[in-house]
Amino acid sequence: MGRGALEHSMNMMAAAADRGQSMLTKKQIQLLEFIQARMARDGVPPSFDEMKLALDLRSKSGIHRLVTALEERGFIRRLPHRARALEIVRLPDSLSKGPGFQPRVIEGVVPDRPAPLPRGAMDVSVSAIELPVMGRIAAGVPIEAISEISHHIAVPGSMLSGQDRHYALEVRGDSMIEAGINDGDVVVIREQDAAENGDIVVALIEGFEATLKRYRRKGGMIALEAANPAYETRMLPEDKVRIQGRLVGLIRSY
Repeated sequence: MGRGALEHSMNMMAAAADRGQSMLTKKQIQLLEFIQARMARDGVPPSFDEMKLALDLRSKSGIHRLVTALEERGFIRRLPHRARALEIVRLPDSLSKGPGFQPRVIEGVVPDRPAPLPRGAMDVSVSAIELPVMGRIAAGVPIEAISEISHHIAVPGSMLSGQDRHYALEVRGDSMIEAGINDGDVVVIREQDAAENGDIVVALIEGFEATLKRYRRKGGMIALEAANPAYETRMLPEDKVRIQGRLVGLIRSY
């Protein structure tokens, strides 16, 4: 085989390999679409349990295989030192048409060590709005109710919803780590008194305990679910729980 023919053959093989890398199965596309939708809605990726339920799989091992396949094909990336943290790197043509994916997670950087923002992160200096930080919220055992402003924080205006009222809270605890919410993060909350199943909310329990949990209504009871297997789900009568807001964004500094 001549040199030209050999180079042509190698180029054809490389092109075929690239096409193979970009081809996704139906389940892989469904998972990517689910991750995209949940991050656009909540600002944080879904847990592996939520992925399993969404795709109707029997075990989380199937989700691990799908995530690994998407990572190997360059569609998602696992972020280091963060539980269940995923970042969408690119989307296939079937999902990239339309407004596209706009994650609401802000990645801060140390001022004296400038670095490019991660893909999809927003610079807080762009159209920033000052929000009051109303103290600390427990992502673990509920703490005393939040009522006083401790300081203010700059938040991108694109993270906020129209004329709705928003506030921020500093997270304390690790019960939501599988939802990508770590101890020390600042969560941005849209003030509202109602929630849908699956929303991450600020819940006021019996008028004096505040906590950050995933909300689910089960008959006349409210389930406040942690995203950490070390914590049990709390079941409370609906008249003992008052919703004070829903998570719409997350701010993290390094």
